[in-house]
Amino acid sequence: MWPLYAAGFTTAFGAHGIAANLGAGDAGLARSVLYLGALLALYDAAEVVLKPVFGTLADKVGARPVLLGGLVAFAAASAVYVVAREPGLLWAARLGQGAAASAFSPAASALLVRMNPAARHGRAFGSYGFWKSVGFTAGPLLGGVLVWAGGLTLLFAVMTALAAAVALWAALAVPAVPPLPRTRQTLADLVRRLTDGAFVRPVLALAAATAALSVGVGFLPLAGRADGLSPVATGAAVSTLAACAAFVQPWAGRALDTGRLTLRTGLSAGLAVTAGGMAVAVLPGVAGLLAAAVLTGAGTGLITPLGFAALAAATPDERIGQTMGAAEIGRELGDSGGPLFVAAIATGTSLAWGFTALALLTALLIPLALTTPRPDSAAASD
Repeated sequence: MWPLYAAGFTTAFGAHGIAANLGAGDAGLARSVLYLGALLALYDAAEVVLKPVFGTLADKVGARPVLLGGLVAFAAASAVYVVAREPGLLWAARLGQGAAASAFSPAASALLVRMNPAARHGRAFGSYGFWKSVGFTAGPLLGGVLVWAGGLTLLFAVMTALAAAVALWAALAVPAVPPLPRTRQTLADLVRRLTDGAFVRPVLALAAATAALSVGVGFLPLAGRADGLSPVATGAAVSTLAACAAFVQPWAGRALDTGRLTLRTGLSAGLAVTAGGMAVAVLPGVAGLLAAAVLTGAGTGLITPLGFAALAAATPDERIGQTMGAAEIGRELGDSGGPLFVAAIATGTSLAWGFTALALLTALLIPLALTTPRPDSAAASD
């Protein structure tokens, strides 16, 4: 399991560690906001397009080869910039990293399901989510240190070594999990499965959690600065949010597996807590900022492992890669759509109204979460 957790850390560290420091590592990027924005969008754009493709491929040929191929490709894409050291090749390196992460991310999720019985899916996704959160949290800081010490070249070199090491570790430790026989699936069958409530409800919850997390990271510091708080205080709030999201996930996964928490209760509670976090973000001062960070982090940490566990419970094992890849689209859309939604509301009113609108939108999903189907492993405790 540990190489899979390391793969989760790698994709998170690669996404945020490089994104947060591109402008600091290249003066030309810092001067052109449009150029920098387009370069940042490449990684996420590749993931939105390719994750369902690689998820389906993992079901067809096996998740392990897709995992290993994605990690090797991530190392190779990172090495492109290390070897050439040309600013123009940042486009190729960043696009290649995003495409590679699109392969090994859903493959790792599929392996989590295939390598664990249903009674341990909560723990598996909770631990995986914890290490991804560590990557998201540590990426900007460690990336900044590396750029300070040796520029973007050193950062990409570390990413090359990290991905290569994880690929070797996975090759040695992750067992072969052969693909399962699959019945023929038509386009209508795929559409019907991906529009079924058993898929849509967890994905909407995951999208709401990712949207709130992205809004919290991006806009809570802005709200704090408007209240006259120092960068130290706003930075501490973002770190608190990330820490709460990280540490709640393993707890939520264990609680689900042991029957102390059900999918319905956990997802609805997570949405309620997340909505509460966005709502209290309108309060002025340190108290409002920290309360928003704690509640938003805890709510998203509760939703994430339970959402993926719900998807695993509702999906045949032979289609799990396709489901995980498709579900990641919802998370990516929440990641980008949440800040855009809040910004659009705040442009005509104020940031407080943007937080309030997202809180209401998140709260509207609670009735849907309460109708989440109960898997056999959790039915007795619901």
